[in-house]
Amino acid sequence: MQAKITLSVIQKDYAPLEKTLKIYDTLLKGFVLFVRPTGKKTFYVDYRKSNGQRTNYFIGHANLLTVIEAREEARKFLAAINRGEDPTSPPPQQETAPILGEFLRDKYAPWVILNRKSGEETVTTINRAFKFLLDVPLDQITVAKLEEWRTLQKFERGKKASSINREVTALRASINWAVNMDIIKENPMSKFKPLPEHDSKKIVRYLSPEERARLFAALNEREEEMRKEHESHNQWLRERHFKELHPYGYFADHIKPMILLSLSTGIRRGTLFGLEWRDIDFPGRTLTLRWEIEKTEKTRLMQMNDNVYDVLSKWKEQSGKTESHAFVFPSPQTGKKITTCKTAWRSILKRANIENFRWHDMRHDFASQLVMGGVDLNTVRDLMGHSDIKMTLIYAHLAPEKKLQAVKILDKINILTPVKTKSI
Repeated sequence: MQAKITLSVIQKDYAPLEKTLKIYDTLLKGFVLFVRPTGKKTFYVDYRKSNGQRTNYFIGHANLLTVIEAREEARKFLAAINRGEDPTSPPPQQETAPILGEFLRDKYAPWVILNRKSGEETVTTINRAFKFLLDVPLDQITVAKLEEWRTLQKFERGKKASSINREVTALRASINWAVNMDIIKENPMSKFKPLPEHDSKKIVRYLSPEERARLFAALNEREEEMRKEHESHNQWLRERHFKELHPYGYFADHIKPMILLSLSTGIRRGTLFGLEWRDIDFPGRTLTLRWEIEKTEKTRLMQMNDNVYDVLSKWKEQSGKTESHAFVFPSPQTGKKITTCKTAWRSILKRANIENFRWHDMRHDFASQLVMGGVDLNTVRDLMGHSDIKMTLIYAHLAPEKKLQAVKILDKINILTPVKTKSI
């Protein structure tokens, strides 16, 4: 079958087919579209080898290449054939690049883990997301392979564009490092563009006044229940003449002060877990968020308001270890750095009847309350530790009156001055 291969030709439904349909392009001789009985469509070049044997050369899948791109690839291939070249023969032997898996294990992982706070997570991400490339040399990781993987992730597995882009960024950075270290000459991913993140619009989730009241009530109920259970157990111990458990202080455990601190500072969870008593200056009423525990890897200073000061003061009074390098909120089980509080957090949200509210959303709540309270976005940016004002602009819609106040300044200029007309 002959036809000018266009988008409409590709999109046409040719079912049912008993065997592969070949559509020969009328614009470029040798350019062919194969339509399989399964519905799969692929581009090929039909040509003769130097020995006269007719054969086909695979160009790509029709769902990954446009007609223009495929026809251009076919044109280049046929031009090489006309010059007497064999485009299918392997290129001359060159120094081989390391395969991705070995490069990660032997070269990149030791460096990135030592020099980047999230190094281990980065290596894990690449190994998990690009398992199919671990046996592929770095210089043979092609855009076509990545595009096929990305199509599978997005359309068949439903992964968000933002998640795909993060994985691609991790892989790209590792190969850029290989280029900088002269392991390979150029990054084969340089032309692989990120996906637009229309499906990943950030939603600002903050507590309504009703939710906030329910959250505080749930925290208080939890503490009261823990105190009753504690006293009941001590009563049991007293009756049997056993040593009683140490009485609770102002807080039953670390959960309530951690939540109150998060709501009042917008501090990231990882930073909160890493806080040490040396970071808290009670006389100066400041928190030092060290670069080692900050996501941005930049040290910054945060002022303590009365709520934060009171929470930390009361928590310190009942804490056992308050040496300078002791964690503010150590794990109750190990005494070392706490790593999670998911179970308690989910229980509190269920008790408070609050849905779709992550621990990280307390950070959004902090910023939202500031903006709705009239704090300017640049100050909010500073308090949140954002490196770019664009990150803070997601809260701009919460203060529309600010824009109104801004444009109303121009009301002082009377633009409708009376027009003097000549009397007739």
